[in-house]
Amino acid sequence: MSTQTSQPRVARELLADRAYADLRDRIVTLRIPPGAPIDEDVLGGELGIGRTPVREAIKRLALENLVTVFPRRGTFASEINITDLADISDVRMQLEGHAAYRAAQRITLPQRQELEELLAELDRSQGSDDIEALMALDARVHRFIHRCAGNPYLEETLGRYFNLSLRIWYLVLDRLPHLFARVHEHGAMLEAIAAGDPEQARAIVAEHIETFEREIRSVL
Repeated sequence: MSTQTSQPRVARELLADRAYADLRDRIVTLRIPPGAPIDEDVLGGELGIGRTPVREAIKRLALENLVTVFPRRGTFASEINITDLADISDVRMQLEGHAAYRAAQRITLPQRQELEELLAELDRSQGSDDIEALMALDARVHRFIHRCAGNPYLEETLGRYFNLSLRIWYLVLDRLPHLFARVHEHGAMLEAIAAGDPEQARAIVAEHIETFEREIRSVL
């Protein structure tokens, strides 16, 4: 393949990744509420990109059950089914625990530097009442652990289930009693990974997810 041919393809893929991340975050945080229509042209205009990368992002999000495409009707943010919580949590406890286990074994030097930055940010957020910032930090820590596992298939699978669980979390966010404590449990996770203790890392993540599910059920 010539350089001239590959460059536009790579650029289009990068734009599709950008559209995916933006639309994913809007849906997960409920800025686009469940069942709301998604206008490809409006989204592309807001992002300053064409329709093709937006459509590619929507296809990816449809595979992750975040959007639903109805022929001749359009594209909509998928509805949230609370009854899925137990199944989602069951998968996450097994796979995210394994990701933390592998992260403790495989973390690289650049990732260790990123880990220290995340720990420092967790420390700075002590006493914060900025819910949006706390939730964004929570997501960054989880996705960081997924990457540190060094398994792209595991990272992709976990990303899908994590996004689905985040939507449920945002749905009840204003009723959760211990949000600050749940976010700051990530410090112990990161410290276990930094210490190279895979069993401890796995145990902390599993307990964190189990507590997450229990607290959501308490406010439903």
